[in-house]
Amino acid sequence: MNILITGYYSEGSKRRVIQAFPNEWSVKVIEPELIEEYISEADVLIPEHIQVNSQLLQKAKKLKFVQTGAGYDNVDIDACSKKHIWVSNAAGVNANAVAEHIIAFMLSYFKNIPYLDHFMKNKKDETQLSYTGGELFGKTIGTIGLGAIGKRVAELANAFGMNVLAYDINKNIDHKIATLVELEELIEKSDVITVNIFLNESTRHLVDRQFLSKMKKDALFINTARGPIVCEPDLIAALKNREIGGACLDVFENEPLSLESELRQLENVILTPHTAGMPDGMKFHQKRFQFFIENIKRVLENKVPFNHLNEL
Repeated sequence: MNILITGYYSEGSKRRVIQAFPNEWSVKVIEPELIEEYISEADVLIPEHIQVNSQLLQKAKKLKFVQTGAGYDNVDIDACSKKHIWVSNAAGVNANAVAEHIIAFMLSYFKNIPYLDHFMKNKKDETQLSYTGGELFGKTIGTIGLGAIGKRVAELANAFGMNVLAYDINKNIDHKIATLVELEELIEKSDVITVNIFLNESTRHLVDRQFLSKMKKDALFINTARGPIVCEPDLIAALKNREIGGACLDVFENEPLSLESELRQLENVILTPHTAGMPDGMKFHQKRFQFFIENIKRVLENKVPFNHLNEL
């Protein structure tokens, strides 16, 4: 069984990931640029930062299964189905990890943790300390999407005494933990907006200049979903011009984030490197990889994989 994983991993992270799989499986973790050198021998593909399309699949002679994380916007599901290749995602597996990251973003932002940490470590005069902060209690958070992550965010936000609004295209969704509203109302009334939806053509650049112009002038925008949901130049302009209060971002239109990106220079932004769903800092989340392994075993046993996105 040959497992091929693509992505940008440190050597330590590669070892941690490989050790998670059964010893009898051959596991390779490669940079995305090397995919065409290795795809022909892969039985299972776990793809990051590559497009799994017809062109690639023509070279995937042995491929039986494509397992993604929560998002699957980089996989042509129809093309996989034509090749009799199962496709599954891991939606919900890392929901709590991502939701906690969103809460951590809010606390860091409103409590000015990055600024205060920098202030103390640079031995600045505490009598000259000047900043504005806030509390989560009583603020309104709006989650765009009320799936596994959105629901967990709502639960945690309720514990902080926040008012929770939610927008979801599924109007019949269980919403006891949030008040369902239309997107326009959520944008206009929320002190914090968090994006918890999949990337597809209907959500690409959902957050653009028009969206941002409707937000409160001191509102916080959080994205831990997918970078291209946001039109990044529009967001940068809104942040630079103080049209919104700030942003906390774990995902970006192009990853890894360019060293020259203006986002790295803005004081009203907190950044993390697409780690919300993998909280141990080694690009590893035990629950996530346990799910991957169990799903691969199901395919080996000719069973239908969990969270399958196609029918064979």
